[in-house]
Amino acid sequence: MGGSNPYLSGSEIKPPKKKYKIRFMPMNKVVEVDPAQLPFGDTGLSGSILDIAMHFGIPIDHACGGVCACSTCHVFVKEGKETCNEAEDFEYDMLDTAPGNTIESRLSCQCVANGEKDLVVEIPGWNKNLAKEGEPSK
Repeated sequence: MGGSNPYLSGSEIKPPKKKYKIRFMPMNKVVEVDPAQLPFGDTGLSGSILDIAMHFGIPIDHACGGVCACSTCHVFVKEGKETCNEAEDFEYDMLDTAPGNTIESRLSCQCVANGEKDLVVEIPGWNKNLAKEGEPSK
């Protein structure tokens, strides 16, 4: 399951034209995104932060499969947010249900960068895939 939600329609997304990097925090893992290789899969919008994270083995929970039907893939775009597509009303509606919502909050399944700047993305400590059984959450 993944891709886009057939019941939602959003604005046109500008795909990246050049390579750019995403630094995923707190694991401090940097990946290089080559637009020629997009899309990586069908998890979230094509070229979304979630699509890229899944391709590179970075764990971001996504209970709905990346179709903007939950808020489990909530991340904070700390740097480069201005190069990402504008959030639509339906994304804001889902973000309203996310814990710790801030001005930097995005659903990783809906957030697509245009590649003009590198990104820094923080995966919240309460993300289920980051928490290991028997360890306290951060």
